[in-house]
Amino acid sequence: MSARARPRRFLRFLTRPLMHPLKHLMTSALAAAVLVSVSATTAAPDDPYALTLVSVQQLDDRMYDLVFRTADLSGDTTVRVLLPADYAAHPKRRYPVLYLLHGCCADYRSWTDLGAEALTAGLPLIVVMPDGGPGGFYSDWYNFGAFGPPRWEDYHVRHLIPWIDAHYRTVASRGGRAIAGLSMGGFAMSYAARHPDLFAAAAAFSGAVDTNYLPAGQVDASLSALDFPAPPDAIWGDRETSEVIWRTHNPWDLAGNLAGLHLTLRTGNGMVGGPYNPCCTPDAIEMLVHQQSVNLHEQLLVLGIPHVWDDYGPGCHCGEYWTRDLKETLPDLMQVFANPPPAPIPFSYRTAEPTYAVYGWSVTMQRAAMEFSQLLGVRPAGFQLAGSGAGVVVTAPWYRPGQTYQVTLAGSSPATQLVSADRSGRLGITVPLGPANPAQQFTAAAAIAGTQVYVTTVSIAGPGIH
Repeated sequence: MSARARPRRFLRFLTRPLMHPLKHLMTSALAAAVLVSVSATTAAPDDPYALTLVSVQQLDDRMYDLVFRTADLSGDTTVRVLLPADYAAHPKRRYPVLYLLHGCCADYRSWTDLGAEALTAGLPLIVVMPDGGPGGFYSDWYNFGAFGPPRWEDYHVRHLIPWIDAHYRTVASRGGRAIAGLSMGGFAMSYAARHPDLFAAAAAFSGAVDTNYLPAGQVDASLSALDFPAPPDAIWGDRETSEVIWRTHNPWDLAGNLAGLHLTLRTGNGMVGGPYNPCCTPDAIEMLVHQQSVNLHEQLLVLGIPHVWDDYGPGCHCGEYWTRDLKETLPDLMQVFANPPPAPIPFSYRTAEPTYAVYGWSVTMQRAAMEFSQLLGVRPAGFQLAGSGAGVVVTAPWYRPGQTYQVTLAGSSPATQLVSADRSGRLGITVPLGPANPAQQFTAAAAIAGTQVYVTTVSIAGPGIH
């Protein structure tokens, strides 16, 4: 099926969690005080989306449920946290964090229903399992131009992660963070591709990792229409008019951003004959995500990005396989945490967002319509910017504060200028590209007018650059 197909029904991503009642349910004020440092916090007055911790409930020796309130969401939301067994015994030790995302129609309890507590027993690892809505697809919803709530990405990435780092003894850096998920939660790859500076590793199990592949007759243009009350096209908009929004969240389209992360893709093919919960008939859901996983795998091969590829053959879209996937992946993650990969230099980054920040660099595009732009080959001696219009680029603090650097622009408007690094060692550079495209990328109007891509090469010379 072509990536341009216009499907009308969405094939739901079920998790089929194993729902067992929790035992030993209790509340511990002492544990909350020791492990979370505060039993209740109030949102910062200067951030309308900051988190308010409503309650902490201890479920057993390792497991805690935290209830938060945030303007990112319409109601309270729960995060389940698993602490290492020796967390309290080593008050000066810091631990890496694995963020585990659930699939469609499930919630924050999904991964413990699938055995995450037993699988991580004895590991020096904090596991954070946030709610993501029954079908929120880990995105800030478009909502027909009104935007959120819900704003799942803003809540998870910009607020929950800093909160966890502030209130638990985490390794609060890229090298101490990994993200993984099943089915819809395989959109963890989107979080990793949109924020590669936050994670050292990412894994998708039977993951929805290429929304360009949605077979006609099985997928609604909205991912929300079946399982919860939301109008069609609420998440990313109607694909006819908003395809660029879909694509700027789609792991396949952002695969190049994943360079430098330890990546894992595990999937069955949905056919009869797997070792767990044998399918009586082919499983259409697993067949769908299998093809999406194959697509991302092949794109990573084309880009030369190393990754673990585990296409294990026959198997259903069900919990026993995801338990197995997590068990197989955890040793690799612990090795990554023991020897985390450095941030890649040079690096490249692609997005359609009008403003973005990655690896300490920030870009604000000046253009007429939403379209992809790209930072290419970023290193201390320079970079390229691709797109239309112009971009204001603020570098990472790689330069000597107060020193002057010669910046040479080679593109549609060649120029040479002197730029002084600010007190933090950053350079601010305005990069002209070419005439701004008038129409949003991937629309009918853009197909007629064309989406021109201009590239400007920026060279930086001065103190400390060799």
